[in-house]
Amino acid sequence: MKASVKVMRSYDYNHFEVSLSSEEVSSLEEVDDLRKSAARLVDKAVIQYQTSKNHALRIPDQELSRQAKIITENHPKSEWTEEQKAIIKKHEDDMYWSNRIFDYEDEWDVDN
Repeated sequence: MKASVKVMRSYDYNHFEVSLSSEEVSSLEEVDDLRKSAARLVDKAVIQYQTSKNHALRIPDQELSRQAKIITENHPKSEWTEEQKAIIKKHEDDMYWSNRIFDYEDEWDVDN
């Protein structure tokens, strides 16, 4: 018996689709296992999309960079206000994440 399954998810105006087929299945349970594997792959794609999108949102803001530069050039660190410390911290965090490339290879187990 042959089997073919297709799973599609729509998320955030994007469509994620996986099609799997097998030339040799002997029961409906095997077809269901094939469907579950396809669903897990689609779920993984959505999770990776969410992670990648969140990563892209952390690109440094030009205005924040300008403010951080003014603070560090014109005020000694010991005299920074809480607001200035927050600006510097946000800028440093954004710079850290902007230098990281999102890697789609991961330890997420599709079969579990």
